[in-house]
Amino acid sequence: MDKEQLSALWQRFKADGDQDAKNDLILHYVYLVKSIVRRMMPKYNAFNEYDDLVNSGVLGLIGAIDRFEPERNILFETYATNRIRGEILDYMRSQDWASPALRRRINSVSRAYEELEATEQRFVTETEVADRLNMPVTQVRDTLNQSHIFNIISFESTLSESGAVADFAAPVDEIPENAFLESELKSRLIDSINDLSERDRQIVSLYYYEGFMLKDIAEILGITEGRVSQLHSRIIVKMRKALVDAEN
Repeated sequence: MDKEQLSALWQRFKADGDQDAKNDLILHYVYLVKSIVRRMMPKYNAFNEYDDLVNSGVLGLIGAIDRFEPERNILFETYATNRIRGEILDYMRSQDWASPALRRRINSVSRAYEELEATEQRFVTETEVADRLNMPVTQVRDTLNQSHIFNIISFESTLSESGAVADFAAPVDEIPENAFLESELKSRLIDSINDLSERDRQIVSLYYYEGFMLKDIAEILGITEGRVSQLHSRIIVKMRKALVDAEN
């Protein structure tokens, strides 16, 4: 669909409330929902069905289409991203899947990685962590995946509660309706990234700015996808803490 056709759909819907035009807009922009689900929840199959996450995101998309004002000259994709992510986050939080036992296991695996790497001064394997905890390797891997989802939800929630567009890699001049984000939250995010180690900054760059998925980053770094998941989890915990500390 070219720009003229898309503009005509917006005009028909906003001027006349044409439901067929609205349905066509939903179909055109649903790719945004699927893209956001894949990037927010790369391990979604272990926790929620893909269709459930997409359906919740579509609700956010519909709300964005209803409220969008084309005459304001704001990119719809940027405007819609926050609403789509917000609906997905609300859905994920409503599931309450992170039980106290799961949180204890996540903390145990994270501590084992930190202690072993401090001793060995290198990346350690899932097998080494499993041996230290007397835990099956499959359970370590599953815990890493669940930890990643848990930390992503926490990080995205912090951004959402701060009134931020969750895709902080987007150029700030595409978000003119949120001046506070430009001067405050954006600078805090940049500061939190600058405080990371060189390796962690590389992961942030590859994931958020270059658009690589976790499996691609694993190949680049020569480590397992589960390890990248654990490293990314640790990074976003640091960044979330920096944002929370800056607000207090």
